[in-house]
Amino acid sequence: MSVPPAIESALKRLALALDHIEAAAERRGEALASRSDTVEEFAIMRDDRTLLAVEFDGAMAKLKRLEQANDEAMKRIDRASEAIRAALGVDAVEEEPEASGNSEDAEEP
Repeated sequence: MSVPPAIESALKRLALALDHIEAAAERRGEALASRSDTVEEFAIMRDDRTLLAVEFDGAMAKLKRLEQANDEAMKRIDRASEAIRAALGVDAVEEEPEASGNSEDAEEP
């Protein structure tokens, strides 16, 4: 049995249309997969940013504590130096005494 040319032409157009639909569906699926990957990557980056922000805040707090401890240590060292100078009877304005006469850099008159 032979198929009339009109039906054969219609079947070819239908097959071509189905091929186009399949190709479009495949492209759509790839686009959705790509979008899904992008959304997942964005979520990971957002989580990383949150963790980095928490670590940064912790580091800044630690830095502030260390700066405060450093300031306190410097104050204590200054007080101890003043107490030692007072005990030795040295003016706070005086510089440390020069080393005993063994200095090679000393100029001779």
